[in-house]
Amino acid sequence: MSQSRATERSVLTSEQLEIVDKTHHPAIYDVDAKELHALRKQIRNEKGKVRTLVRQRQREARGKAEARGNSFPGNTEQPLKRKQALSAALKRVNRELVRQRALEARSSNGDAARRALAAKRNANFENPLPQQDRTSGGGMQPVPSTRRRKIIPGSQIGSVSQQNKNAQARRDKRAG
Repeated sequence: MSQSRATERSVLTSEQLEIVDKTHHPAIYDVDAKELHALRKQIRNEKGKVRTLVRQRQREARGKAEARGNSFPGNTEQPLKRKQALSAALKRVNRELVRQRALEARSSNGDAARRALAAKRNANFENPLPQQDRTSGGGMQPVPSTRRRKIIPGSQIGSVSQQNKNAQARRDKRAG
């Protein structure tokens, strides 16, 4: 669920708020890809710190771990909201990186298409292929097969089945 900017301001520290403000609507379009990668790294680091804090607080609440340090600021709900705000900022940065990559790919594809069209148009006006005549070449030559041909004489066709019939008739004659 998305959070309002007022909720982000109330939950985040001033350092975190400064980072997250760069990810909102008008400001994010002024940031180039290199800065977005650095911003993503900062947000991930902050989110990792908050995640550690949230997990520790949850373990304390269940009685699985003792408290670390004197005390953590705020209650258990605040770190969760802080983590959600940082996650939303990370999503915005990732979406903007994808958008910038798609825009760059679209422009480079357009340039490549224009170059290909120009090359095709130039090819239409260049030297045509020489005219083919009857003495231009021998063409394809037949390659004789190296497989052995199996020729069965007509007198053998069906002789095996006839032999079986004759043998069966002799057996039947003896049995009867």
